[in-house]
Amino acid sequence: MTAPPDIAANRRATKWTARQLLARALWEVLGQRLFAWSPRPAWAWRRAVLRLFGARVGRDVRIDPSALVAIPWNLAIADEAGIGARARLYSLGTIAIGRAATVSQDAHLCAGSHDFRSPDMRLTKPPIAVGAGAWICADAFVGPGVTVGDGAVVGARAVVVRDVPPGLVVAGNPAVEVGRR
Repeated sequence: MTAPPDIAANRRATKWTARQLLARALWEVLGQRLFAWSPRPAWAWRRAVLRLFGARVGRDVRIDPSALVAIPWNLAIADEAGIGARARLYSLGTIAIGRAATVSQDAHLCAGSHDFRSPDMRLTKPPIAVGAGAWICADAFVGPGVTVGDGAVVGARAVVVRDVPPGLVVAGNPAVEVGRR
């Protein structure tokens, strides 16, 4: 039997600098409201708000106002990408979304976890990369440290915890190959 997790040590651990905590508070109090309270066609406004908070956002990017961004300065979205309604970009680590990629409604890109092997379950922030022309379909989950290759498709409600090669179509929980694009 293994020792139980040391929750007290986890709570004592320094996960963010004071500056990062202040920036996160400003984003949550001000930035998210400026972003979410905009009308749907205000694509340029939301791009500007994200850029104001350090995100790298390309040209003609369309992000639904109901999308949730945890830490904008850890986000890079290339030209012509689209982020759907209620998509969750949990950007504790970096999330890079390629040119003309689509993250559909209710998808969850999770660039953060905890090291379950460590007694203090320390926070980890592995990056996520979504390649050019890739499609993360509705309600899919992409886990920490995953790369979805150029032109790949992650099917609706799929759970992806390993890299998806370019042009591959995956579906299911856990996601498995179901075809090629």
